[in-house]
Amino acid sequence: MAQTNKPNVVVIGGGTGMPVLLRGLKDYPVDLTAIVTVADDGGSSGRLRNELKMPAPGDIRNVIAALSDTEPMLLDLFQHRFSNGNGLSGHSMGNLLLAAMTSLTGDFYHGIKEISRVLNVKGEILPIANQNLHLHAEMMDGTIVSGESKIPLTNKRIKRVFLSPQPLVPLAEAVNAVKEADLIVIAPGSLYTSTLPNLIVSQITDALRETHGKVVYVCNVMTQLGETTGYTAADHVQAIVDHIGEGCLHSILVHNQPIDEQIQKVYAEEHAIPVKNDIDRLSSMGIELIEEDIIDYSKHTLRHDTDKVSKLLYSLISK
Repeated sequence: MAQTNKPNVVVIGGGTGMPVLLRGLKDYPVDLTAIVTVADDGGSSGRLRNELKMPAPGDIRNVIAALSDTEPMLLDLFQHRFSNGNGLSGHSMGNLLLAAMTSLTGDFYHGIKEISRVLNVKGEILPIANQNLHLHAEMMDGTIVSGESKIPLTNKRIKRVFLSPQPLVPLAEAVNAVKEADLIVIAPGSLYTSTLPNLIVSQITDALRETHGKVVYVCNVMTQLGETTGYTAADHVQAIVDHIGEGCLHSILVHNQPIDEQIQKVYAEEHAIPVKNDIDRLSSMGIELIEEDIIDYSKHTLRHDTDKVSKLLYSLISK
């Protein structure tokens, strides 16, 4: 993490929710670090990790795109996904470039650093580990499901998730970034397959306890079939506490306005409903509750509003 007079902000996560926060935070006077999961095993990422024995590049690619300050055409090229071609169909150009740079440098982390330099990334991007990881879930009925992409498909309630191989060695820079942070943001995203895979790394859990910084969880707005069906905001927090213990989370940021009925109908087709803010239960957990209107409806889908959330998070640094 860079040594400047700017506050250190660390965002932890993966999936589609994390880049939304990063796009806003990169414009604030902070030293920004993104710690990203590499447990994805579906699509292009899954194929590359299986064939090349490298960490999954997909979530890293999206974070690079979010933090890049380069020509739009170059970003479009980086995010381009091939729709045909023998062996190329389904692959993202960015994933292939990360694979190529990993091969050139001999190291996934150093490959990320080189791509970040080329694309003028604002901030530092750290994989949670510099190795190929596998995510597993134990269901409430005792069955074990292996593979990030397979876990939600069982449509069973999840008891816990865990990683292999063990012992797992996280990237030292990631652990140090958490320890030195003034603000740690746990990004919204798939709770069990994007958020928790970072937090359950024991050295990261320890760092969250040791850090002097404030730890804020930006809660999901809608439930997710196969992961958080029927979950309230407190259920999300409880799942995190069940995995990493009490005392790591300080605050939770939730959306506090009704969701448009037409959008609810669209999400209902995916068996997703708004996450209920059970305020009394959250208060009993000793977690600071931050309620705001933080949703962007501009694209007729539910996304956290980049500007609103980043402004609110930045305001927490001095508190």
